[in-house]
Order: sequence, then C-alpha cells, then structure tokens
Amino acid sequence: MQKEFAFFPGCVLTQAAIEAKMAIEAIAPILGITLKEIKGWSCCGASQAQDVDPLATLVANARNLALAEQMNLPMLTTCSTCLLMLTRAKTQLDNGQKEKINTFLAEGKMNYKGTSEVTSLLWLLAQNAEEIKTKVKKPLSNLKVAVFYGCHSIRPQKDLNFESSVNPTSFETVVKALGAQVVPFEKRLDCCGFHAVYPAEKSVMKMTSGIVSSAAKSQADCVVTPCPLCQMQLDIYQDDAQNIAKSKARVPVLHLSQLVGLALGIDAKKLGLDYNVIDASKLA
Repeated sequence: MQKEFAFFPGCVLTQAAIEAKMAIEAIAPILGITLKEIKGWSCCGASQAQDVDPLATLVANARNLALAEQMNLPMLTTCSTCLLMLTRAKTQLDNGQKEKINTFLAEGKMNYKGTSEVTSLLWLLAQNAEEIKTKVKKPLSNLKVAVFYGCHSIRPQKDLNFESSVNPTSFETVVKALGAQVVPFEKRLDCCGFHAVYPAEKSVMKMTSGIVSSAAKSQADCVVTPCPLCQMQLDIYQDDAQNIAKSKARVPVLHLSQLVGLALGIDAKKLGLDYNVIDASKLA
C-alpha cells in the first residue's frame, strides 16, 4: 500500500464535516499512512462551478494537482465530489488541455506535469482490504451496515474509471474486511440529493427519507458512506425528512473513516462521533 499522500481535504472537511477529517487523521497512523495536507489548496468547484466557468474551474483544479506534484506525492481525498472534480480535471489536462492551462498557471509560477495520480480513501482501502484486516482490533461482527456509495464515488463511470457504476463492490469489500455484516439495501446506489437541496428541497427530502427508511427496513444499525456530502445530507437533514414523511425511522449515518476507526479500536471522541446529529454513540 502506498504510505504517503498529498492530502486534499476539500472545503467540507475543514468546516461542516470536521468529524470526517478528525476520523481520517485518526485512522491514518494506525494504517501506516502519512497524510501531508496540501498547502494552499483551493475549492474544487463542488461539481457546480464548471457550469458557470469551466475554464476557471479547470485552472483551479490544475493548480491543486500541480501543488501535489510539487510534493512528489499522489493525491488522496475522502470527498467523493472532490474526487470526481480532480479526476475529471486530470483527464482533461492529460488529453490535450495541459499546454493551454499551463499558460494560466505560469502567471503563478506553477506548471502541471501530470505526474501525480488521484485516489480516494475508499479506493485505497478496497485495494488493500487484506492488509486492512490485519489492523482490525475490534471486529464489527455485531454491526449490520447499509452501504451507501453516493453518486460521485461511482458516477460517471467513464470519468472515475475504477469500477462498475451499476454493480460496484469496493465498499462491500472494505466493510467485510472490518468484520461487519453488509445488509441488502435497496437504495445503496441512489442519489442523496445534496447538490439539489436548495432548489428542490421537497424532492430531496423525499429522497433522503427513502434512503433512511430503506436502511431501517433492512434492519441496518447504521448507514455508512464514503462521501461527506452524502453523510451530511442523510444525517443533518434526517429528522426534517422523516418528520415530513411521517416516518419514525432513525438510523445513524457514519463516514467511512469513522467506521474504520471503530474497527481499529479508536475512541469515539477521536472519531468525532459526538458531532453526528443522529446519535451514533451506541455503535462505539
């Protein structure tokens, strides 16, 4: 397993989902991973900026990638939307846009070369599942988990190019390596609606309720997702969504890094479980 990474936390991990940053920084040393946060990183554009100014968005992400290259390290992120934006930018740059974009980066005395690969926490763990098993101190054998991929962990498949977007297996591989039971979950590949919550609130609340209720129907002890935006949508808005739907179902929603931390025997507070809106303390 690659041991050292240029870490791209993304905006959400530094603000609204600080617990996800706490958790990944807690599990990294135990897994033998060194995370070196990229100095001066900027917002990836959150899958929406390119609709306003695609050129500026590409330049911004070329800069982020160039910063990782200056560190001579591959880039790792735990935000699925950041993963998509950075991966898509790298593909564009490596397929004809590099020279053009470097004219903009040159103004800041920077240059994109294409030497740093981009990966995610989910991908890294899935590729090293057997090694992860050896690190588990507290097998989660009594935990029933509903895995929720989220759109930008697997879609668009042509951009991410890691696994099938209709039959992915990486997440299940990781959860099983932690000793937990993966429950059948009808909504595992659905969209949580995060990016549409303001313009289409009623529709998104129906989506959120459907996901949580499906997990409850599967008798899951928790929903786990690799995407902090999905976690926020399903956790922060869960009470509102279920009240609108007149549903009594409530299911804790964990970040992937938090679930890994529980299996590694890390204290719940160090994993930020007390930051989760829907009480997750009983899982520790």
